Amino acid sequence: MTGQVLAVTGTSTDVGKTIVTAALVAAAADAELAAAVCKPAQTGVAPGEPGDLAVIDELAGPVSTVECARFPDPLAPDTAARRAGMAPLDPDTVSAAITAMSADHDVTFVEGAGGVLVRLADGLTLLDVAAATDAGVLIVVPPGLGALNHAELTVGAIVARGLRPAGLVVGSWPADPDLAMTCNRIDLPRVTGVPIVGVIPAGAGALDRAEFRRRAPSWIDTDWLRRECALPPTATYFSSTATEFASTATGSPPTATGSPPTATEISAAAPSAHPECPSTEGVHS
Repeated sequence: MTGQVLAVTGTSTDVGKTIVTAALVAAAADAELAAAVCKPAQTGVAPGEPGDLAVIDELAGPVSTVECARFPDPLAPDTAARRAGMAPLDPDTVSAAITAMSADHDVTFVEGAGGVLVRLADGLTLLDVAAATDAGVLIVVPPGLGALNHAELTVGAIVARGLRPAGLVVGSWPADPDLAMTCNRIDLPRVTGVPIVGVIPAGAGALDRAEFRRRAPSWIDTDWLRRECALPPTATYFSSTATEFASTATGSPPTATGSPPTATEISAAAPSAHPECPSTEGVHS
């Protein structure tokens, strides 16, 4: 087996990457897909204390996990390593861990630190990890004001590296969303050209394991997840979900496989009509 790799990044810190990753693990189990999780660099946690992988295992486990490095200060891993006088994260260690996990699992989720350009080590970002492991990149976004700009910038950075934006997930959807949040459910795919493939309700991380595992498959588009796991491991083109979205929106054929779309192509693929904001019809929930 050589499984698919999905890097999980965010538009910033504290957008819900760890809970999203746990939901992905639970959704994969529901879809009868063997999942594993790699955390290249954990910061802000002392030796022996539970980190993000412990949260994922508690909510959605048991699951195979690997943490490649840990630094005590709650900072970008590169900065945290320097402040602690510790060796920086070794990119070869990360690649080897992900390669070993993907050999035995249908999908390996790689949870980043903060946003996609946060330095994991000097000159090393999650984009470099994704490029080295042929990973698609899943983007966790907040629901409120600022989400559109940050999501579009993040997608642009991913595409500029020739990588594949695999989808957007709203990391924490409140029970009573405001107007901006409701509009963003429509506008995020429109401005980025990347579909929303999951929406996590606020407070999901407080659920016990049984309830989290029961409910998580309804938060993630499991059909999308199955398609992701069916992609060739060396795919470096836009995901089938995203190209189908773009094709439907414009009436034109999807971007040809073999090369990733440009930022201009993604922008052109987004529908030009602005739908009624309060409506969420057709948006995965």
